[in-house]
Amino acid sequence: MSYNGYITRIKNIRKHSNADRLQVGECFGNFVIVGLDTQEGELGCYFPTDGRLGIEYCQENKLIREKDADGNQTGGYLDPDKRHVTTINLRKEKSDGLFMPLKSLGRFCNVDDLKEGDTITTLNGILICEKYIPKGKKRNNNPTLQGKKNKKVEKDTFPFFSEHVDTSQLAYNTQQFREGDLCYITLKIHGTSQRTAYTIKDQKKILPYWVYKALTFAKIKLKSKRTWDYVTGTRRVVLKDYNGGFYGDNDFRKVWHDYFVGKLHKGESIYYEVIGYTNGDSTVMPECSNGKTKNKKFIKEYGETTRFTYGCGTGQNDIYAYRMTMTNEDGFTVEMPWHLVKLRCEQMGIKYCPEFEKFVFTSVDDLMQRVNKYVEGADPIGKTHIREGIVVRIDNKEKFSAFKHKNFHFKVLEGIIKSDDVLDIEEENSEYAS
Repeated sequence: MSYNGYITRIKNIRKHSNADRLQVGECFGNFVIVGLDTQEGELGCYFPTDGRLGIEYCQENKLIREKDADGNQTGGYLDPDKRHVTTINLRKEKSDGLFMPLKSLGRFCNVDDLKEGDTITTLNGILICEKYIPKGKKRNNNPTLQGKKNKKVEKDTFPFFSEHVDTSQLAYNTQQFREGDLCYITLKIHGTSQRTAYTIKDQKKILPYWVYKALTFAKIKLKSKRTWDYVTGTRRVVLKDYNGGFYGDNDFRKVWHDYFVGKLHKGESIYYEVIGYTNGDSTVMPECSNGKTKNKKFIKEYGETTRFTYGCGTGQNDIYAYRMTMTNEDGFTVEMPWHLVKLRCEQMGIKYCPEFEKFVFTSVDDLMQRVNKYVEGADPIGKTHIREGIVVRIDNKEKFSAFKHKNFHFKVLEGIIKSDDVLDIEEENSEYAS
């Protein structure tokens, strides 16, 4: 998943309601707290929530939390190791990301060359920002099962089993919408992604690795037998078995693989979120102490702890589909429209992501007004916890086009979870990623 800093202007600046030396402005529709020296319409660099700033950039701009010789707090507010940009409530005002003046980049480039709309990650070879990934441990009880390289050619491959498509942030992609586009707003569900297909399987003979290398060097292609078969995977990984992995035991994934056997048509792939529990009392997604939000109103409404159970009982899980495709024997893929996805889900007896609204795109302002009606509040499925946010899909595109917009309070919780170095499988860049 990519992360960028955005060269943009801060707008709608007003006084902070509870701090004389602070102001609140907006970047991409997000509230951000700034100092009194920030001017309306000023061009600067906006770092969205969930980024990690480069050490040299932080040191240059005194953003790192330090102590002087007497033990007093000096410098900025960022942890020197994590340097994590988070969403917070500061004296009852929302702050979603970090806005820095353009001059903060002056040591790393000629700021006169930067213009509104530019995105940055590095400047002249120096890291300015990147995606924040916690250093927490995977929930894997048997990592050696996945750790060794296979010295033989894999017997089966699935050439048309496409990976999960990441959804980009809506706020930075409104230019993707065109007047007349057919759009749907659906619930964004906080689970682990999974995909299953009834697709072409290439079967090859298992050969010693050296034989395979020799044949490759001689440019001799191995013949394979093509059949139709079912296959399941995570976001990036095809599951050959259900041992090991991020959770240590993927039996809960196998249940849903088995469920689709005999239900999918030839060429169909279905993409879905698994929510609830993996096994026992372990939830699919990590829980969070609401007390760390220091938001009394939030704690009163949602309790001391957020557990993303989505109404599932202990040890149980469920799935919600959000996408389906049809791929023929030549590998040509057609994206199924949302109404057909819903129909197929009903036919197979599974759930799909709840739909809030269907509309035709007219303008960005109209789009965001519609989005803001649904992005906040309790999750309509789980009801005992906050919703993650919403997804806006453009249904008349040739390829899957969907953009996410997260709930402010969910982003606060997400930042707390990551500050505790709890790993989120959806963002873990490893062989276990899903």
